[in-house]
Amino acid sequence: MQLIKEKWLESDIKEFSQYLLSFSKGEYKGSWEKRIVNTQMPCIAVPSEKVRKIIKEISKGNFISFIDHWKWENHTQTVIIGNLICQIRGFDVFKKYLIKFANKIDNWASCDSLKFKITDKNKDDYFSLALELINDKKTFVKRVGLIILFKLVNNKEYLDKIFKVLNSFYLEEEYYVNMMLAWLFCECFIKYEKETKQFLQTHTMNKFVINKGISKCRDSFRVSKEDKDWLIQYRQK
Repeated sequence: MQLIKEKWLESDIKEFSQYLLSFSKGEYKGSWEKRIVNTQMPCIAVPSEKVRKIIKEISKGNFISFIDHWKWENHTQTVIIGNLICQIRGFDVFKKYLIKFANKIDNWASCDSLKFKITDKNKDDYFSLALELINDKKTFVKRVGLIILFKLVNNKEYLDKIFKVLNSFYLEEEYYVNMMLAWLFCECFIKYEKETKQFLQTHTMNKFVINKGISKCRDSFRVSKEDKDWLIQYRQK
């Protein structure tokens, strides 16, 4: 199928749905994917390499025309749409599409597959967007916001603000939000050991986040044995 188009028609989208199904690894693999992803959507188990190639080809044409159909039949389609949204130039347009996407998804994998293009020019815009998303009530909208913060950890200027975000979720009960918070804490510890150790002296992270975050640090090859042992004292019973 020709994936580079000036405009995607409804007939093209229908053809694409069948084209995508032709790469499915079958019902068994689809059931396995559905359990791992934990989604209410059908899963067709298209190999990741093929999905990446499809995204690359569509992005060479008018991919926004493709997105605008919002074809939402299976998990693979959501991954394709999400990654195409990340190709949009112009932050305001990108933000509009990302927020709509975040409000439609129902699983961690659709969040975690997003490939954000953060630069020195747009990092403040991304940070503001992250704060907007994490204040939403929906689990996976929050998780998308936290993933943006995870990508921003490399920018030390945001570190104190990220610590405040970690503390602000002390009443959070959603597993997929808390799990992302744990990853965020771990990344902060790996990148900024001294500052994160200081943060631990007065943190208000909830029990799940601090314990899971410590476990992730202790599992990481990027954390020294000495620091892994030091972290144990902050486990909560």
